Amino acid sequence: MSAGDIKGCKSVIFGVEGTKLTAAEKKFFAKTQPYGFILFARNVEKPGQVKRLIAALRDVTGRPDVPVLIDQEGGRVQRLREPHWFEAKPFAFFGDLYASDPDLASEALRLSSRLIAADLRACGITVNCTPCLDLRLPETVAAIGDRAFSDDPKVISLLGGIVAREFLSLGIMPVIKHMPGHGRATVDSHHELPCVTTSRKDLTDSDFAPFKALSLLPWGMTSHIIFEMLDPKFPATQSKTVIDEIIRGEIGFDGLLLTDDLNMEALSGSLAFRAETALTAGVDIVLHCSGKMTEMQNVAVACPPLSPEALARIERSAPVFALGSAPLDPAADRAALDRLLATT
Repeated sequence: MSAGDIKGCKSVIFGVEGTKLTAAEKKFFAKTQPYGFILFARNVEKPGQVKRLIAALRDVTGRPDVPVLIDQEGGRVQRLREPHWFEAKPFAFFGDLYASDPDLASEALRLSSRLIAADLRACGITVNCTPCLDLRLPETVAAIGDRAFSDDPKVISLLGGIVAREFLSLGIMPVIKHMPGHGRATVDSHHELPCVTTSRKDLTDSDFAPFKALSLLPWGMTSHIIFEMLDPKFPATQSKTVIDEIIRGEIGFDGLLLTDDLNMEALSGSLAFRAETALTAGVDIVLHCSGKMTEMQNVAVACPPLSPEALARIERSAPVFALGSAPLDPAADRAALDRLLATT
């Protein structure tokens, strides 16, 4: 997708309400032209139905390559489930396995990522909101928990890199999250605002390190967390200080930056205010996931067309999607993965 094709698109990615588009959604999306869409379990029944839904989203926007996102991490967070799709183990499984057998863990994770990519490609999904590069600490809230690989930034960087490279090589855009780190949060940002008091030096040495190691990846997602030593007023998603000085500066990430879901209760104020504040702080695109029409209408008003910087970042990342025809053999990958895991 070239920047010219999307110049008028709004700086928002929307969810949809159900398993097929309503007449109201078709009219709204055609007029609003969000940059992309994200799917959840409520949108998923069977492979054919998901393909038809995605085809309808592309038809209504008039963009055959409109990005369609999903959270297909493994473990608790995967929207496509058995019996129709591969169910991957959580990242913590691979992190724990790495401690005893690094080679086996790395290869098993590579194969697992390929199997996920095969399912996504078969449906027409082009962006996977993974890998999670957060620390897994004793105090880490369960909402992250086993979605994180390890407490060791080097292990997180290595395993996260395996996931990202496999997706990139197969035409699926990975999204590193939750920048600049969610591992020290002790409350669930879906329900309340976490506040981290760790020093900047300690954050640099640990939380920020995996993101810095993988900072050249094309897409990333922010966290709804206050880092008191960086900005005591705004969570990272809405903090110009965190985005400019840490994410863009110290970490060195110059890719397309998305928010986590605006509906999460870590953020306050109206949805329009949440979106406007995040975009003003420096994110490129806001993510609104509920699929509720009245909410989407309010968010859309607050979202301008994609900025020149966002358009440039999208242009730079576009070659990834052209790799979507790279060969895959899911049956062989599944057999190889089963043989590996049988030895653990």
